[in-house]
Amino acid sequence: MRTIEDNAFLLLIVAVSLAFAWILLPFYGAILWGTVTAILFAPLHRRLLKSMGRRRNVAAFATIVMIIAIVILPMTLIAASLTQEALAFYGRVQSGELDLVRFFQQVHDVLPAWAINLLDRFGLASLGAVQQKLSVALLAGSQYIATQALSIGQSTFDFIANLFVMLYLLFFLLRDEDAISKRIRDAIPLHSEQQKAFLVKFTVVIRATVKGDMLVALLQGALGGLIFWSLGISAPLLWAVVMAFFSLVPAIGAGLIWIPVAVYLLVTGAVWQGMFLIAFGALVIGLVDNFLRPILVGKDTKMPDYVVLISTLGGIATFGLNGFVIGPVIAAMFIATWDIFSASREIAENDGTIR
Repeated sequence: MRTIEDNAFLLLIVAVSLAFAWILLPFYGAILWGTVTAILFAPLHRRLLKSMGRRRNVAAFATIVMIIAIVILPMTLIAASLTQEALAFYGRVQSGELDLVRFFQQVHDVLPAWAINLLDRFGLASLGAVQQKLSVALLAGSQYIATQALSIGQSTFDFIANLFVMLYLLFFLLRDEDAISKRIRDAIPLHSEQQKAFLVKFTVVIRATVKGDMLVALLQGALGGLIFWSLGISAPLLWAVVMAFFSLVPAIGAGLIWIPVAVYLLVTGAVWQGMFLIAFGALVIGLVDNFLRPILVGKDTKMPDYVVLISTLGGIATFGLNGFVIGPVIAAMFIATWDIFSASREIAENDGTIR
């Protein structure tokens, strides 16, 4: 039976833990990605550690240099190019060089009656309604761009600060991997078999989510951007990133971008380009997910598509872009926790400890 002192100490642990989490909250993104990166590159760090004579500091530093060279630096350059391309694309839309209303009218003229009736239900059948909605969207876009331009200095400082925190934390997570893992195992109040199953599931899900889902999304986005560039479609890098973004969400996918573009090419007379884009999208971009995901992720870690969809969208709504990782991981941990509980209960029932 617990004493007052035991309950008070438990309450103190909870209060101090919540206070510590509150202090770290401004850097939760850096801590999240530092942890995720450490889990992903732990096998590489172990190989470097072995080849460098167990010199932990040197191995951890070498791993971070490789991460900067193959991940962070390319992503920074892509982000800078993407910003320039997005601003140029927005300028073309605002100047009228890209007439979205005319694009809608061309597509509208070749639609069957049932499709026109469907658009009418959403108030998109008339050219005036579409123009009004596009004007509102462009106004919101201009306000967003202006806001970002005013805060670019602060955003740059925040990015550098978060990057420094992530790399600093990553160094110690890699260098002290064994000690940190032991401390976590000792602190988790679970039976050894439950603890092992939970930690293994957590690590596997992190690797599956990033290595599988994100690599597949990046590949689909790269293929989509490449085909857009080869067909002469403006802002291919921008569309590549958008396709990669939608590829992360099941039941939506990159087709939400390349299918309307293919339709536009067909209705504007570029028949062979439209047909080629449809064939490439269906046979190359679409099959990447079915072919590579089982190899990168594995069948044992795959969650039902509806769970991935809901958890991803919920994660984005709650945590922003970090929700792409946080949402599916929480969902996987939820499923794993209940699986462990069910397995433990079944074992207890078979042993006769539960009546």
